[in-house]
Parts: sequence; C-alpha cells; structure tokens
Amino acid sequence: MSTGYGAPYVTEPHRPGWPARLGPVEVPAGTVRLRPVRLRDATEWSRIRLRDREYLERWEPAQAGTWAERNAAWSWPSQWSTLRRLAKRGQCLPFAITVDDDFAGQLTVGNIIRAALRSAWIGYWVSSSLAGGGVATAAVALATDHAFTQARLHRLEATVRPENLASLRVLGKVGYRREGVFRRYLEVQGRWRDHDCYAITREETGAGLVTGLVNAGRATLPEQA
Repeated sequence: MSTGYGAPYVTEPHRPGWPARLGPVEVPAGTVRLRPVRLRDATEWSRIRLRDREYLERWEPAQAGTWAERNAAWSWPSQWSTLRRLAKRGQCLPFAITVDDDFAGQLTVGNIIRAALRSAWIGYWVSSSLAGGGVATAAVALATDHAFTQARLHRLEATVRPENLASLRVLGKVGYRREGVFRRYLEVQGRWRDHDCYAITREETGAGLVTGLVNAGRATLPEQA
C-alpha cells in the first residue's frame, strides 16, 4: 500500500510557458497586459511602492529592513535577478502588470511544483491609482489561463487576509473558491495573521477566466472594443 508520497520525485528539465507576454484585455482602467519583469522597471516600481506604502504594507509579509530600504530603486536589481533565476529554473512566472503599456504592478505565479502535483501560488499587487478599475481582476484571469494552458499547471491557490476585501473580490470575480483558513499563517506588521485560502483547478475554468470576464461584461477584448 502506498500513500503516493514515496514515489520518486523527478523535476522537469524545461520551463513550459516562460517567457510569455499575455493580453491585451480592456477594462475600465485601460488596456491590461502581462510581460516579464525587467531590470529597467526599477524606477517606476520603486516610485509606486514608496508612494503606496500605506496601501500595500498592511497586507505584505514581514521582511528584513525598512519599507524605504526594501523598495528603493537600488534594491530592485537583486529582486529582479532572483525572480529571473527562478523563472529560468521553471519555479516561478514573474510578470509585470502594465496598463496602457505603463508599469502598474506585479503578478507572480510562484513555488511551482510539477510531477503529479502541478501546483503553484499566485500573488499580485497593483498601483493604488488604478484601484477599482479591473486591473488586478484582468491580470489574475490572464495569468490563471496561461498557467493552466501553456504553463501546464493544474491548481493555483492564493492566500489573503480576511480583512483584504478588495483582493477577495478580485478572486471571487474570476472564479477562485474559498477552501478554508490558514491559522497564523504569515507574519504581517509584527503579528502572525490568519489568511483565507482560495484555489482553482483547471477543470473549474471552463472556456477560460478571461472569457468569463468578457461574458460577464467586466472586460472586453480589443477586437470587441
């Protein structure tokens, strides 16, 4: 008798679905696309992150150093280099979110595990100036569709603090379902916080999440605009 966990674990030598450029999708805020993060994103990435400290810091895991240090332009090259290295290994899909071709945030499909699991997590942030404009919703839909097709994954999950109503709405709009609560899951602003776990599998996406947004009137494709 076997539980399945004793089987040999073989990593796949390739990185399906990377690099990639996704979109466009039209939402009220503008034209949303996803592309690989770039070294030259440093200035705009830092500008938005420093400006949006109050908007972002309350949701993000604790890390070493101050917010100003972690989000200064000079700190971006090391973060970009790490993301690029993981992407080359097939362990993550690190995207920049753009709106009308301007840098607007980040989305990462991370901790990719293949073999029999084919699972990963998805995380994202978007500039406060675009809040409520459908940007995060479109970005998550684009990335999820890509993960389940070109990247050949089967399951994605997202963990969100129950107080983060905006992010919960994003996940609900695209079809992620709540699976439960992770107690004291991450340290955020000096305390261990509970997080709701949301997930979706390939079988639940139907014709695709972007198609679902279009059919619901939440987005359009350029040729339909």
